[in-house]
Amino acid sequence: MKKDFLAIPDFTGSEIDDTFRLARQLKEKTKKAECPKPLAGKTIALIFHKPSLRTRVSFEVGVAQLGGTALYITDKEIQLGVRESIHDAAKVLSRYVDGIMIRTFAQSALEELARFADVPVINGLTDLLHPCQVMGDMLTIVEKKGKIEGMKVAYLGDGNNVANSWLNAASRLPFDLRIATSPDTPPDGEVLARARKAGISQITITDDPLKAISGADVVYTDVWASMGQKHLAEARAELLRKFQVNEGLLRHAHPDCIVMHCLPADRGQEITALVMDGPHSVVFDQAENRLHIQKAILIKLIH
Repeated sequence: MKKDFLAIPDFTGSEIDDTFRLARQLKEKTKKAECPKPLAGKTIALIFHKPSLRTRVSFEVGVAQLGGTALYITDKEIQLGVRESIHDAAKVLSRYVDGIMIRTFAQSALEELARFADVPVINGLTDLLHPCQVMGDMLTIVEKKGKIEGMKVAYLGDGNNVANSWLNAASRLPFDLRIATSPDTPPDGEVLARARKAGISQITITDDPLKAISGADVVYTDVWASMGQKHLAEARAELLRKFQVNEGLLRHAHPDCIVMHCLPADRGQEITALVMDGPHSVVFDQAENRLHIQKAILIKLIH
């Protein structure tokens, strides 16, 4: 039976831990030019409705390192759901490829594609969720801190798809998640409710950045206006200015904290250049780990 990865809760806690272990093994072997080739003879369709640096390059390189072939497909080429139904496109693609990754807008379009596809589907990003990003982020925390369990993770800024995926992660692994945001920019209510109902992690939503960052092991931020919302940039900046990750705010975190950003960054807005390039930053380590965690996810889904 095929398995998809549309959201972090699609994996159990033990499956997530196994994925971390596999990703670390793949990373080590790749550095030695010994990456295994379990995707030899297989083809993965990469559908992009949104432009990308990390998602496109990491998936294309990852598929190649695993011995497979990646097909980059733009929305202009297939017009998913317009030129033909998502159902029909899913059925056709399933006859050609061994897996599908899609970076799109609506979570509902992703779920419809997965429902009708006969091959595994991976969420490369939707407006609601960004699961591969947060999986790579947690892998980075495990590398830097030895574990994710029990860590104090402070997310400051817009309650966007990354914040929602952190809530999903907190429904599978036990840690202390503090999300500091404006009352006007909260994370998704249903995602939050499910995470709290799971009862696995301590979850705090606050409009006080000091409450969130106090003693934090991990300090995380993202752009204030996500892709497709740039027309809201000025309004979001007014709402979220006090949540900027800067040197003054960082002094309230744990002295050995790490600072994370999923990129791209608006330096001088949600994070200062001094912090992003400073000694606590692991921003580019987490970007690298997108490659290795996605290879592990591909292997888990595609045999």
